[in-house]
Amino acid sequence: MIHVITCDEHGVVLRGIRDVLSDAVDIRITGEAADATQLKELLRTVPCDVLVMELALSGRGGLDLLAGLQESGSTVKVLIFSMHSEREYAIRCLRAGAFGFLSKTSDPHRLIAAVRSVARGQKYVTRELAQVLADNIAKPIRETAPHHDLSDREMQTLVRIASGKKLSEIAAEFMLSPKTVSVYRSRVREKLNLPTNAALTAYAIRNELI
Repeated sequence: MIHVITCDEHGVVLRGIRDVLSDAVDIRITGEAADATQLKELLRTVPCDVLVMELALSGRGGLDLLAGLQESGSTVKVLIFSMHSEREYAIRCLRAGAFGFLSKTSDPHRLIAAVRSVARGQKYVTRELAQVLADNIAKPIRETAPHHDLSDREMQTLVRIASGKKLSEIAAEFMLSPKTVSVYRSRVREKLNLPTNAALTAYAIRNELI
């Protein structure tokens, strides 16, 4: 039996995952979390082979949680099931320690195959993502998009600014000071050579980051 914990801020998504995975007799959901705090408690108290998690979470985001699991030596295998673009986020997640990435726009029953694959310790990527990975391997480093050089926190800051959030809102979500978030914004602008928030938003849209 594959024991699964799911983590997503939206109850309707958790319900949808539950409905899809209920079709598989070898998979059982042992817990559902809406944020990092609930997830941490579940991981401590219930069995979990595979964690199905959204990247966009308040407080500690998905990438931060991935890093924390890696640092703690956790044996839980993480499958990212996200609203974010597979093309732009999957490679970053796999590098951070995820075993797979699946977009929420995928056929729902791909989720069952993904959970089974990850539970076996195999990396799960869709055919479309495999092509992206192949293209990135073949592409000279100088041709990669500038945002690939951003740190995880810088990328998270870029996405939230481009989505229209104020620095104070981002600071509250990250549990940081507005001044610290402002520093991240300055780094993003410098690395991407973008002078304004409007330019950041245009860049994010052009590169399918939002």
